[in-house]
Amino acid sequence: MRRAKQVNEFKFAVMASAIASVMLAACGGSGGDSTVSQAPPNAPTVKPWMSKELPPEQRADLLVAAMSLQQKQQQLVGSVPGVVPELPECFGARHVTGIAELEIPTLRITNGPVGIGQNDCVSLELAKAPNPTAAYTHPSSAKATALPSAMGVAASFDPAVATQFGEVIGTEANNLALHVFEAPGVNLARIPVLGRNFEYFGEDPYLTGVMAVAETRAVQNKGVIAMAKHYAANEQETNRNTLDTIVDEQVLHELYLLPFEMTVKDGQVASIMCAYNYVNGQQSCENKYLLTDVLRNQWGFKGYVQSDFFATKTTSPTLLAGLDHLMPMPLQWAPNLLNAALTAGEIKVSDIDTALKRRYTQMFKLGIFDRKIVQTPIDYAAGGAKARAIGVESAVLLQNDNKVLPFAPTVRDVVVIGKASQVYARQAVAGGVMVGQPMGAGGGSSDVVPTYTVAPVEGIRNVLRGLGNASATVRLVLIDDANQGASIDGTATSYAAALNAAAGADAVVIMAGTIAEEGADRASFTTGQGVTVTGSMTAVGDGLDWYVARPSAISVENSNKAGNSNTVAMIKDIMSATSTTSRPMTGKTALVLKDNAGVAMDPALVGSAGPAILETWFPGQEDGHIVADLLFGVKNPSGKLPVTFPFAGRGFLNNISVNQFPGVNNAAGQPTVNYAEGLNMGYRWYDANNVTPAFAFGHGLSYTTFEIASPSVTTTSSAYSVKTTVRNTGTVNGAEVVQVYLTVPAAGQPRKRLVGFQKVAVAPGASKEVTITIDPNATNHPLSIYDKTAKRFVIPSGTYTVHVGNSSSNLQAAGTFTR
Repeated sequence: MRRAKQVNEFKFAVMASAIASVMLAACGGSGGDSTVSQAPPNAPTVKPWMSKELPPEQRADLLVAAMSLQQKQQQLVGSVPGVVPELPECFGARHVTGIAELEIPTLRITNGPVGIGQNDCVSLELAKAPNPTAAYTHPSSAKATALPSAMGVAASFDPAVATQFGEVIGTEANNLALHVFEAPGVNLARIPVLGRNFEYFGEDPYLTGVMAVAETRAVQNKGVIAMAKHYAANEQETNRNTLDTIVDEQVLHELYLLPFEMTVKDGQVASIMCAYNYVNGQQSCENKYLLTDVLRNQWGFKGYVQSDFFATKTTSPTLLAGLDHLMPMPLQWAPNLLNAALTAGEIKVSDIDTALKRRYTQMFKLGIFDRKIVQTPIDYAAGGAKARAIGVESAVLLQNDNKVLPFAPTVRDVVVIGKASQVYARQAVAGGVMVGQPMGAGGGSSDVVPTYTVAPVEGIRNVLRGLGNASATVRLVLIDDANQGASIDGTATSYAAALNAAAGADAVVIMAGTIAEEGADRASFTTGQGVTVTGSMTAVGDGLDWYVARPSAISVENSNKAGNSNTVAMIKDIMSATSTTSRPMTGKTALVLKDNAGVAMDPALVGSAGPAILETWFPGQEDGHIVADLLFGVKNPSGKLPVTFPFAGRGFLNNISVNQFPGVNNAAGQPTVNYAEGLNMGYRWYDANNVTPAFAFGHGLSYTTFEIASPSVTTTSSAYSVKTTVRNTGTVNGAEVVQVYLTVPAAGQPRKRLVGFQKVAVAPGASKEVTITIDPNATNHPLSIYDKTAKRFVIPSGTYTVHVGNSSSNLQAAGTFTR
């Protein structure tokens, strides 16, 4: 059995009473009824909205005009957990029950963002339970492909990978007859310890937007609604349900809203999810500035807005601000509350109509009304193969100073070393995964239950066998937190014996990382449980040593206390051992990282005295194969960092005040966090403060070498063309990512911003010319700054400098242009 996940203290603490109250209301004809509504006396026999010849907007208008107020209210909200009418074998908690007489199908929703996770079909046994709240997270939820993390997809720096990612998701959503995928997640990695960083695309808004657009298009091309989330400024889990994010309007638009804007304009995303937190004093789901002024009036959004589960707090303000769909059950939009608001003149029936039309338009547009709700088998082999391919493209080779990698496929003795208290060396890794628990036991919204997983040792053995080496010995070495005891293939031994095993091996693979999950950030607090934190941080989990037993819960002194795995000390000891083979430890040791996001690096591990380092993020179900393909050169790593890796003690988190994270309570007692760093977030902060990171944003090596030469900038009538030549100066096939950064001539702007990138495959000795266009009118506003007075982006006058290279710290000037 999977453990019951503590997704967060607010979501489910009130669920039992909420469901009970809604069910009681349903007995009196409430819209919370989970059965199909009965036809009114004047139910139409002709249903013109079912004509596929009509445009979606007209079909939505016709449908809403035919509905009774009771039907409208029932359709405005999620249903209480119950049997899905069209799928009597499914007990579901993520749907809006359909109305058969109007041919409105049950709208079925699945969570995200790293695969089809918590969805609308769990065991019918839950229907017998006195409180069916387990339906939201039950282990019987339908299985699907557990893909690599979204952070990994971003590390590919290749929208084609995001497209493949979205295609797997869209295909499997159709297999399971699901209509809405609550993703992509487009919040930014403002802090490296954010518990949900693995669900997002990193610290840069442009990279995030490009990946989100590609994924959105792929999902919606399969007829599935994509839902960009969490709108907006939802960059921490600590206090997320009550937190007020204070962020300057210019900063909000140039950083935190930008990927949403790109997803709306370029991806034509059908839905947006409003977040738990407040933004500048207004709760996100009743924030008229965000939901109407910006989303619809500035950006022209035509889709609908859904609430995060249990995020809403009011009735009329949410509807009037621009919320269209309340999940997961009636709650603040229960019929009695809506009717009271109508009677008081706070809202009009036309407000309800508008909300429904927005959602129905998207449902008609994506064919949801026009296909039957029928489940079909998932091709798990095909999904697994794609997960493996995506994972390979996601990996980043951070360092390989001593040419350790790739290991020779003829190795005779391989040891895989990790901590006994950690999952990295012994299990396939996804968000929230814990020792002894199968994949699907944690991860919050990103929880996916696969049909199989590939552990590291199994993957290495399989890949070596495929390379013709079936006789190699691959041993699993696990070491305790104190670096005193160990086991080798399950047999207890001493720490010294474990080090001797490494010294005598042909290849040493150390596995470590940082597990995270929805519900908590990787930090410890002296007081509080994440609701009323008023104490200070005592530890920040941005290094390899810090861990907790339950990554979904805030770590405090007397509950879920943080542990020290002493991983860094173990790695140093391994590197200091005396090798008993022909190669020194520095010539045969690789550190494989599996991370939520960036991790603070001990200086002793960086450079020629350290191991080769390969970052694989959370690889998902194909973990073992992905890692082995890369370690033994079956595949050549080509990923780049979507987040900055600082040196331990020298990062952003080490230089900010408690006001910036985790926040402080204001005079009214509300937790508040201030984005006081402004535009200097991520690599921009390291630039502004002249801090050299361990590995910069955009960094990533290969088993071959590249030269980026002769960059130039050409001005056309409407854009700027950046050209350069990429030459493979090594001996194997590989791919390089050309990155273009721009310096904008305006006060307060960061030194540079990413405005373009392109991955290009080049054969040994060959060259390819790369052209990247900077379009001033693009949705990422590459030349612009946000003018708070004019309420729009404007292009400042002055000289712009273009930089070209293969990371944010390895650039050369390509030229300038003047506006």
